[in-house]
Amino acid sequence: MTKTRLTFMGSGTSQGVPVIGCNCPVCKSTDPKDKRFRSSVLVEHEGMTILVDAGPDFRSQMLREGITHLDAILLTHNHKDHTGGLDDVRALNYTEGRACDIYCEKYVEDSLRQEYAYAFSENKYPGVPEWHIHNIENQPFEVIVDDNAPRLQWVSNEGYKEIPLPGGPHLRSTRIIPIRGFHAALPVLGFRFGDIAYCTDMNYIPEEEFSKLEGLEHFIINTVKRGTHNSHWGLEQALQVCEKVGARHSWLTHLSDRLPRYADFVKELSGSSVLPAYDGLVIEA
Repeated sequence: MTKTRLTFMGSGTSQGVPVIGCNCPVCKSTDPKDKRFRSSVLVEHEGMTILVDAGPDFRSQMLREGITHLDAILLTHNHKDHTGGLDDVRALNYTEGRACDIYCEKYVEDSLRQEYAYAFSENKYPGVPEWHIHNIENQPFEVIVDDNAPRLQWVSNEGYKEIPLPGGPHLRSTRIIPIRGFHAALPVLGFRFGDIAYCTDMNYIPEEEFSKLEGLEHFIINTVKRGTHNSHWGLEQALQVCEKVGARHSWLTHLSDRLPRYADFVKELSGSSVLPAYDGLVIEA
């Protein structure tokens, strides 16, 4: 059976680490594991290559990991540190010759239509990002790819034209389980891929959602600081959630410079099943 493989494209909070203008020990650290892009993961699951969130560091993350193909992008919510890089899918539109499939809740699509109005215009400027938006809810859903769908062909000064391919549809699909959480009052989605679950930008998960997190090999959860925060789990709360979920391995992401340097953080958590993630970390299940 093919394993699910997850790569942390970014493990930092909304400002990333280092923070502009900050002279704290974490931001001044020379350890590469203390250099954190905005949070995002790449998941290779059942023959699909799926990105969860595309923040402002999307381009740099893709180049760093040498990623040249995506089957889909899943969006957890509509905040800019999770959607601010979506314009850069233009490169994949051109190299792969197809629109990018984006799966998100309806309110997230509505936000994209405001922030990227030019991508939804009836008369598009040539070269704007090409997306296919699929609305999802808090129910299991299928990511479906038709490898025989019409291709986009670039026509100079005109933009893309759809070119049909011979033969009928050639469909691939995988089933994703969403996990409802709340980012203060904002509803967000985490996602389960096989035995790996990714839950970021939450400070509350309804009790009924925990059944979706049973039997995990890896559980990924956000935390930004010690103590409490208005829209993220504090470290102590995140550790309590990890204990409740009971995965074999738990990983902390969306980390800010208010938490220790990576090496010190690992020592602090020594002896537990919880560790801080870092950019480029790969886990499998």
